[in-house]
Amino acid sequence: MSEDYYKILGVQKSASNEDIKKAYRKLAMKYHPDHTKGDKAAEEKFKKISEAYAVLSDKEKRKEYDTFGAEGFQQRFSQEDIFKGFDFSDIFSDLGFGGNIFSGRGRGGGMRFNFGGGSPFGSQTHQQASMKGSDLVYELPLTLKEIATGTQKTISLQHQSGSEKITVKIPKGMITGKKLRLSGKGSPSPVGGSPGDLFIQAKVLNDPVYRAENYDLYLNHELKLSEAVLGTSISVPTLAGKKLSLKIPPGTKPGTKMRMSGHGLPHMKDHKKGDLYVKIQINLPKQLSDEQRKLIEKLAEAGL
Repeated sequence: MSEDYYKILGVQKSASNEDIKKAYRKLAMKYHPDHTKGDKAAEEKFKKISEAYAVLSDKEKRKEYDTFGAEGFQQRFSQEDIFKGFDFSDIFSDLGFGGNIFSGRGRGGGMRFNFGGGSPFGSQTHQQASMKGSDLVYELPLTLKEIATGTQKTISLQHQSGSEKITVKIPKGMITGKKLRLSGKGSPSPVGGSPGDLFIQAKVLNDPVYRAENYDLYLNHELKLSEAVLGTSISVPTLAGKKLSLKIPPGTKPGTKMRMSGHGLPHMKDHKKGDLYVKIQINLPKQLSDEQRKLIEKLAEAGL
């Protein structure tokens, strides 16, 4: 999942370029490898703040980031794009760290990173090779029927070299928020490492009949006043195209939810299913015929 560059630097979205630079200078001084001496967590933090600064200090990249958000930006820009042509030399010279592209060891034997013409990764070959490209998240709209039965989708990804079409098999039960991981289908590494991963994230589309809550389905059914009072049987449609009979007991109140076990959405990783709930509503007529009015008046006289 993409991270918020503003939060990483600890600044507001309305921050000026000078505010962003000051925030980065402060964090860079704290997390620079010359100070942290092999602390891997600090090294990762240093990479993140450097990536955030490379985007937010660039007018055009910041505009794209603000327009499309963190995930949308990462889908359009690889790390190679982010750091291409960006020069950290001035800011690191001011901090006393130097600014060569490959400067080996820094003061006190600390590892010097590669900033001058590319991304903030360790300058040693094995560090470059192990640096993975960015992960991407693709939000895929799915209908309830597609979630119930599983489906196959072809998506189009935009890369620097053009677009790429990928066919994805969507399993049953891939409700909103569930993800599929496609290894190696994310952004390429800017330093020759393995590419990142692509995560397909489901988003359930609205349905004209059902409302979904996790794996449970809900639908409304209107009864006539007489049906609610005397009881009846109704036909309930399922996503599988079947019709189920549901007995409505006499005196059913409006708003009653009747549960049909196991007729909801399938779970993604086992054979369980959610439930189908039928919410009863009473259809009260706005106008009555003379005969209906007389009957209702008789019911009223009888205490109903």
